[in-house]
Amino acid sequence: MKKLLRTAALAAAVALSLAACSGGGAGNPSNVSPTGEIKPREISWLLSRPADGAVINIMKKLASDYAKDHSGFALNLITTPDRPSYIQKLETLAAANKLPELFDTDATPFAQQLAKQGKMVDVEKLLKNLGVYDSYRPNALNYQRFDDGSLHMIPFQFELEYFWFNKALLKQAGVAVPKSLDDIPAMCTALRAAGITPLAIDGQDQWPLERYVAYQPFRDAGPAFVQKLKKGEAKFSDATGQKTVNWMSRLGEAKCFQDGFSSQGYSDAQNLFTSGKAAMYNIGTWELQSLATDKLNPAVRENIDYFTLPAGSGAATAANEYVATSGIGMAVNSKTFDPLVSDFLKFALEKYPSQYAATGALSPTTNVKTAIPANATPLYKKAIDQAEDLGSKLAMPWDTQLDPTTNTRLQQELVLLVQGNVKPAEFTSTLDATIAQNAPKFFK
Repeated sequence: MKKLLRTAALAAAVALSLAACSGGGAGNPSNVSPTGEIKPREISWLLSRPADGAVINIMKKLASDYAKDHSGFALNLITTPDRPSYIQKLETLAAANKLPELFDTDATPFAQQLAKQGKMVDVEKLLKNLGVYDSYRPNALNYQRFDDGSLHMIPFQFELEYFWFNKALLKQAGVAVPKSLDDIPAMCTALRAAGITPLAIDGQDQWPLERYVAYQPFRDAGPAFVQKLKKGEAKFSDATGQKTVNWMSRLGEAKCFQDGFSSQGYSDAQNLFTSGKAAMYNIGTWELQSLATDKLNPAVRENIDYFTLPAGSGAATAANEYVATSGIGMAVNSKTFDPLVSDFLKFALEKYPSQYAATGALSPTTNVKTAIPANATPLYKKAIDQAEDLGSKLAMPWDTQLDPTTNTRLQQELVLLVQGNVKPAEFTSTLDATIAQNAPKFFK
């Protein structure tokens, strides 16, 4: 994601543009059957998605189709693809009670506060009322749930995250696909000795490195560890916490990531792998067009495969349980929820899955089949079919779980840990103190 400059004038303009479509306070989150006449008007959706991505393009088309029979209706898309800028905008508008009819959010502690304040419609009740709930993948919905099991966001995607690898480069270094996470540092050492960059990573955006810190706890203790850690009920100084801290340090010592990774972005990491210069790349199925079609460099195309998050023996979670996300969800403002918003959502959510699956992507629902592109390699279908063999436990990305201050500090300290600028003991002490200070503000 690119960093955007924000000005006071822009912030003021955004606030003014949303003021007309929102109200102060909250409505009734459980009222999913608003009564009255459908009165077409412009409604707004505050988004954090690629402006030219499939989700936005399809929803724009569906809004246009809906407007044909509802003169005066329009869907105003307010797009901020840069996630840090978006989060600041969302928090500012929420504080001012100026959230629009629809807005994007992960199932973060901040979003859970909004839900507790009654500012978000109960999406489980809404989807059931609209008659579409049973078509959704349970894992797609579960990714959007808060700790208490409540559902307040609608998923528009479903993605599986794999370790893509270059078979020729692993063979050149004399290494095999890792059977456990503990095998990876030694793999990196062997790959480096063969003159090969082991893992390509987008270090600039920080969330890709944060994925790694979640892996050992998920395999060692299951999803419960981060649920306890974020509340201060578990610590990095605990046995499971120390396992991941020391593993991250070992990844750094083995030079697993490309030189200068912290200043390199998304396209840098992708190019490093697709050009055949890096052996592995941890990324999701949203990159299938780049990794499993004839768009991929012919010199490496036949050598690309993937493996799922290694489990090893004695793991607390199964081999078919790893990171499976449904992306950022869409929340519905309870204050502005009326017959028009309800009717448009019913129209859109019934038609969206088939149009999304037609783009070659995994739908968050099971009632449609993904269209495999004509230019796809066999790996494309293999990666898509993997969705039919998923366990029920999810390795949640930690940036959706931790309080904002702790999350920011974790991202900063992880870079320092992997670069060798701080020792495991110092990292542990810093993060445990940060959680103890900030978690109570969000988890009471």
